[in-house]
Amino acid sequence: MALWPVYTGASQPHDGITRLPPPPPWRAFDGRPVLDPPAEDDDAAAASPDRTHRARTYRATEETVQLVNAALYLRRPLLVTGPPGTGKSSLVYAVARELRLGPVLRWNITSRSTLHDGLYQYDPLSRLYAARQAAAGPDGRGTDGRGTDGDGTGAGVEDHLRLGPLGTALLPYAHPRALLIDEIDKSDLDLPNDLLNVLEEGQYEIPELVRAARDAPGGRAEVMADGTGRRVPVEHGRVRCRAFPFVVLTSNGEREFPPAFLRRCVTLRLRQPDDQHLADIVRAHLGEPDAYARQLIDRFLSRVGSGDLATDQLLNAIYLARASGLTADSLDELAERLMPYLGQSPQPHAF
Repeated sequence: MALWPVYTGASQPHDGITRLPPPPPWRAFDGRPVLDPPAEDDDAAAASPDRTHRARTYRATEETVQLVNAALYLRRPLLVTGPPGTGKSSLVYAVARELRLGPVLRWNITSRSTLHDGLYQYDPLSRLYAARQAAAGPDGRGTDGRGTDGDGTGAGVEDHLRLGPLGTALLPYAHPRALLIDEIDKSDLDLPNDLLNVLEEGQYEIPELVRAARDAPGGRAEVMADGTGRRVPVEHGRVRCRAFPFVVLTSNGEREFPPAFLRRCVTLRLRQPDDQHLADIVRAHLGEPDAYARQLIDRFLSRVGSGDLATDQLLNAIYLARASGLTADSLDELAERLMPYLGQSPQPHAF
């Protein structure tokens, strides 16, 4: 039975993703071999306390819940735009936690990021070194060829190749993986267009494995996936998804995107929260706001119109107000220092 909404915005994890209806015919994928979703603790070493906490305490608006579900039902990426500190990157962790999508795959974008970086990394130098080691043999006097791959170049290609976060998300998992492509607006101008075909087709090729497939039994290679030490099968050098991943692309609104890119995304525009939403956020992180916390909320809201502020700044100020034991005057002074407008250098101030 179909379920709307699959993502509710509540903090309690559930198995609603298993009742997601079939995709539209134009977004149906059939990748193989089908892989079991990873366990929640598969990437425990990379799970920071900050991300775990924010996934548990995230407070979604009604608009956010509706558009997350639209992206899940349509199997489309979700482009989340808005000022810094409005919870853009926290959203994917909250959705992954509630729907039990496993560890979030994260691709942090810079001006030098390319599509290849997100799909996979291949190290030909390490393969060359392995080939020389194999040729020298254990005693350094050569070998009879055993221990080399079909082209005589040492260990197989798959031993020197690792899937990136995007490449891993597009593996044929039985249920969607969660992928965060963070700050896509910082990328080179070509990256959004380069993403179009991969996100539209839900598949990609690894040329190094396509060539090596001639010599591999059954054309299958076992490669390392992002965020885990486990290997996953790739057949004939081609990866095609089965359950389209829940992809969140975040943007601070620093640039415009091509219409073709926007047309393929569900777009969510986050705004600075109002007083009630801020109180809910404070309550989730630090408990019921006291009188001084509500004063700081009012001060925060009065300053938002003059520049960008992040809710992190407000939470830091309220936490210190409770934990420091400072006097009221000192607290006011400290709060001013903790809530500068983003993008501006803090002015010298004597304590």
